[in-house]
Amino acid sequence: MKRFVDEHRGTYGVEPICTVVQLAPSCYRRHAARQRDHGLLSNRARRDAQLPPQIERVFQQNWRVYGGRKVWRQLQHEGLVLARCTVERLMKHLGLEGARRGKRVRTTVAGSAGACPLDRVQRHFHAQRPNPLWVVDFTYVSTWQGWLYAAFVTDVFARRIVG
Repeated sequence: MKRFVDEHRGTYGVEPICTVVQLAPSCYRRHAARQRDHGLLSNRARRDAQLPPQIERVFQQNWRVYGGRKVWRQLQHEGLVLARCTVERLMKHLGLEGARRGKRVRTTVAGSAGACPLDRVQRHFHAQRPNPLWVVDFTYVSTWQGWLYAAFVTDVFARRIVG
């Protein structure tokens, strides 16, 4: 909103724009004064302006793998006293993200080239007697050796696994 007022105040004036966008003119003037004189910024804003280069330095020195907690701890070792949430917030603002453990598991790869099987029961999974309708489902199970794929054939009438 304040950027919009900055762009159009020469044409329309501050008060009419603030009335339309429902922004108090005093709020805009306070913002403009802080842009002109950085001494009027809050302590948090002044500190936030000084920290990003240090956070970026620690992140780069550690092969871009440190997350918020490790960057925070390194800054503490260097004698900088600040909250962990501050480091995490500024890292998010800078677009810095540490490495994550483990591999991302991609269980399904959609292929548009293959033909989809026909829906022969029109999504009505009901049977009047045993064995006329069987459905198949499969799932992924994580084991110490890797992923295990389990498939089940279920009789719709009895709701029991038949294979």
